[in-house]
Amino acid sequence: MTDDTRSDEPLSAVPGRPGRDAVVIGGGLAGITAALALADAGVRVTLIEGRPRLGGLAFSFQRGDLTVDNGQHVYLRCCTAYRWFLDRIEGAALAPLQDRLDVPVLDVDKPAGRRLGRLRRDALPVPLHLGRSLATYPHLSLAERARVGRAALALKGLDLADPSLDTQDFGSWLTAHGQSARAVEALWDLVGVATLNAVAGDASLSLAAMVFKTGLLSEPGAADIGWARVPLGELHDRLARKALDSAGVRTEVRTRVTSISTDENGRWSVQVPGETLQADAVVLAVPQREAHDLLPAGALDAPERLLDIATAPILNIHVVYDRKVLGRPFFAALGTPIQWVFDRTEASGLREGQYLALSQSAAQDEIDAPVAVLRERYVPELERLLPGTRGAEVKDFFVTRERTATFAPTPGVGRLRPGARTKAPGLSLAGAWTATGWPATMESAVRSGVSAADAALGALGRPRPSDLFDIEEAA
Repeated sequence: MTDDTRSDEPLSAVPGRPGRDAVVIGGGLAGITAALALADAGVRVTLIEGRPRLGGLAFSFQRGDLTVDNGQHVYLRCCTAYRWFLDRIEGAALAPLQDRLDVPVLDVDKPAGRRLGRLRRDALPVPLHLGRSLATYPHLSLAERARVGRAALALKGLDLADPSLDTQDFGSWLTAHGQSARAVEALWDLVGVATLNAVAGDASLSLAAMVFKTGLLSEPGAADIGWARVPLGELHDRLARKALDSAGVRTEVRTRVTSISTDENGRWSVQVPGETLQADAVVLAVPQREAHDLLPAGALDAPERLLDIATAPILNIHVVYDRKVLGRPFFAALGTPIQWVFDRTEASGLREGQYLALSQSAAQDEIDAPVAVLRERYVPELERLLPGTRGAEVKDFFVTRERTATFAPTPGVGRLRPGARTKAPGLSLAGAWTATGWPATMESAVRSGVSAADAALGALGRPRPSDLFDIEEAA
């Protein structure tokens, strides 16, 4: 354990105060949120992370002179918890939202000059805010647009509290509501794959309905898109650590927890190599399989269910050109394996040329493909989409792979996701995979951290900060 921020004294030497000590295991967004919320409530918190940095699966690394995000992450205006998180770490200005939803959609199969369509909103009430965009969307026929409108109204009428929705798949529901294969490709999956990390046929109707009802059918501006204009590490590591330090949280990276248990007095013992930390509450904010391995007996009725929560990969393809080839910050694509393309030039620190990042969700078929194969497949696809790439030199081409990027949002996953509270007094769970009602997003991770902190504060008999109520009210 050799991080510059840690002090020389052992963790166990930190004086404890009964009813005031908590250990948060895991330094992703869920763990950071839980630690901040607990510290804001006056709890003495130690945050333990096995990696050399914070941020979980939303992080940055260096590649030569470039600062590279492992993957492109976005959020929406309806992501009230993640927006709270950005405010809490003083990073909101570095990840601004669009003034108004506007998604360029390029269809490579259409003739040049007719490839561009846009999904954007007007300043009108729901559902009229999307009416003009849908009516003029060139990638669907007039009949398909009309059927999309009817399906959207049917989707708006679904009750998200109905458990039967989780037993159905979204693709079958769309077919039953008159959606053609083209409508699924050009609209429903365009949004759904990026947010759910699954195609409609593989996604729980409950999670899909939640995404579309909340993002597109709740408030006119709910789907406005935000993304970091700086490397993710600037937000989720540097600024997050600064906020944790200011809140009095002791943060330890490169530190692995090997076991957790309670003593005869009901206090928790958290074992790290060579030391034992004592705490009155523990938040377990790690992936579901790791949580399963650390859970003490009896903490959950059916802990084996955690092992049944499958995972889904995301592949990110990074291409650096010797010149500017794209004139917009991002776009989505049809008629090509390419899904979403973002300009990461400025954020990465690139001084010459242009750096594009391709975000490929539901990438089961390509996650293990060799870099050479991916280059042979995707560079020509970019040339088909973007005339400016033809004749441009590819200065660098590399990939980042997150094989377990998210939990798989398959039908039935809802019954597998546990809540924050466990049967072990003082032990709570956090992570995007817990029962937040959201798919595996940054929003879900932060919400889970809030719920875990709330559970821990209840166990400690302490009031929670008023701003945590604000998040729940906004939800």
